[in-house]
Amino acid sequence: MSPPAAVSPTFQGAELATTATATKASKVGLNGESKVQPGQSIDEMMGQWDNFKFAPIRESQVSRAMTRRYFQDLDTYAESDIVIVGAGSCGLSAAYVLGKHRPDLKICIIEASVSPGGGAWLGGQLFSAMVMRKPADAFLREIGVPYDDEGNYVVVKHAALFTSTIMSKVLALPNVKMFNATCVEDLITRPDEDGVRISGVVTNWTLVSMHHDDQSCMDPNTINAPLVISTTGHDGPMGAFSVKRLVSMQRIEKLGGMRGLDMNSAEDAIVKNTREIVPGLIVGGMELSEVDGANRMGPTFGAMALSGLKAAEEALKVFDLRAKQNAI
Repeated sequence: MSPPAAVSPTFQGAELATTATATKASKVGLNGESKVQPGQSIDEMMGQWDNFKFAPIRESQVSRAMTRRYFQDLDTYAESDIVIVGAGSCGLSAAYVLGKHRPDLKICIIEASVSPGGGAWLGGQLFSAMVMRKPADAFLREIGVPYDDEGNYVVVKHAALFTSTIMSKVLALPNVKMFNATCVEDLITRPDEDGVRISGVVTNWTLVSMHHDDQSCMDPNTINAPLVISTTGHDGPMGAFSVKRLVSMQRIEKLGGMRGLDMNSAEDAIVKNTREIVPGLIVGGMELSEVDGANRMGPTFGAMALSGLKAAEEALKVFDLRAKQNAI
């Protein structure tokens, strides 16, 4: 499945110039004043730049438009149905499936970075192409990303094409909200017959979390949810956070630790073993490799996307039970 042929730049420029010339008379009055009005199309705006002017605004309107919505979102999602930790390819894929199939659920994504997408903006070693082994090409077709078919695998011409596409679809869903530049500092727990049950996350702005050691106490915020999906990646500055926290709270004895790179072993294991680790916490993507001692997969992204699908499926299996428990 290859991308459509590009339009000739020469033809495209000539067509644009013709359109602008043809409409210019209808946009300029007898004395030369601009007739450009809000709501016009791009073609109608072309050729009118000398008289162009934005609609007026006060600076306070910009500030209020942002802060009003942000704080309303904080209030709305303080009680969520599902929290997804990490907006990499696994977390975004999970959000897409959940948001599409359960529009009744409030789904909150917490991303530590300013720019969501994890490592999927580029392929390996800053090379731009993204490789996905089949059958992960099914997900590319689902979200409308073109690719070159190479037999057992497909290649997306730039990883950013996949990332921007899945991100735009997720953020367009009315029941999904992403808080980026925000990190999860801890997990909310409740007593459970198996030990503890996870019932939400403790959050803070990432820049605040990074300076806990050199600033005075800065208390966090919280989001309650009966189910958390953690996809924070393998060990690193923010990676494998949730599973490392399970060890420190003595909910699991120790981490298996990620093994060496073996694509054939790693991708199968990550997808198959995506699951609820403890009640209320589903782990997917490369964070799972730290729990199970699975191999590293390197720059092949099929398991990331399909682990997200599996995480969403596992979430839907247990959501009603966890929601009932969370209400007590």
